[in-house]
Amino acid sequence: MSGLFDDVIGHERVVELLESELASPSQAYLFVGPSSIGKSMMAVRFAAGLLDPPEGSEEARDRSMRLALAQSHPDLVVVEPQGVASIGVDQAREVVRKASMAPVEGARTVFLIPEAGTLTEQAANALLKTLEEPGATVVFLLVAESEDQFPATIASRCRVVRMGRVPDEVLTEALVARGLEPARAGGLAVVSAGRPGLALALMTRPEVASFREFWLSIPAKVTARPGDAQRLAGLVLEEIAPLVDDSVPGGLDKDATQRHKRRIEMSLLVTGLEILASWYADAASLQVGGPIRNTDVDLNHFTDVSPRKAVHGAELALAAVVDIQANLRRELVLTNLFAELGAD
Repeated sequence: MSGLFDDVIGHERVVELLESELASPSQAYLFVGPSSIGKSMMAVRFAAGLLDPPEGSEEARDRSMRLALAQSHPDLVVVEPQGVASIGVDQAREVVRKASMAPVEGARTVFLIPEAGTLTEQAANALLKTLEEPGATVVFLLVAESEDQFPATIASRCRVVRMGRVPDEVLTEALVARGLEPARAGGLAVVSAGRPGLALALMTRPEVASFREFWLSIPAKVTARPGDAQRLAGLVLEEIAPLVDDSVPGGLDKDATQRHKRRIEMSLLVTGLEILASWYADAASLQVGGPIRNTDVDLNHFTDVSPRKAVHGAELALAAVVDIQANLRRELVLTNLFAELGAD
């Protein structure tokens, strides 16, 4: 279907796969990968392709694509969490009921669950039989960060589409094509850490330029003094708050806005922690004669910590990434991290 994936940044292998599946799709797909890399966008475009009436007029096909991309097609059922928390068993049972019905307009009904990782265990179990024996006219598209967010029985019933981060040069080129100056596009690509969704959400924010420098300055700010770790954690959350608030697209209701903010905040914190880990990795590498990634940092600062402590610092920062992605309380994760980094 011409033009369906034209505005997707990177992910060429995934686009190729999905284009080849349009004519004869599987009955359930699970899109997985890091936050803000474009999983939901890819799933929506795939849904539009699945709902395309190939025998229809050009006008009918244009209408179908337009409605599907706006997530308002009569044969596209979008299942969102109720409130900010989860998709419950009652919603899952409603999906099962609708899956037994004939499509409204076309040849199939597509069920899109863009935050499938929030399915409760009861909800996942309620969906299981439908995923095992779906009707011939039904396709499920589930989106999550990891297969581990589901019972193994759910993931095993789906064709898993794994999406990784986009190379900096690809992301930079796409941002330049969207009107950014090359230097700013390159900086935004680094800050976004291969996440096109995050890059597009932050395109208009001038604060992005200082984001990397802020995280690279943290090793000089951690101390062993009581209270400093909590103050630094508060400073981090204060630093990213404007970026989070201004990333929200128009038209979302209150609950969807909160979910969007949490996703962007998580992406920013993960990226920042990875930048922090890279500083400690550079400090260890430089002192044993190895290469460094952050070549614009004053090399003298890398000797402020011993190689052993630097390696431990990188490990601590990456462990905090895991905790953030597990939805543990952000301020507590950061406070504990900075306390450990500042310990003698």
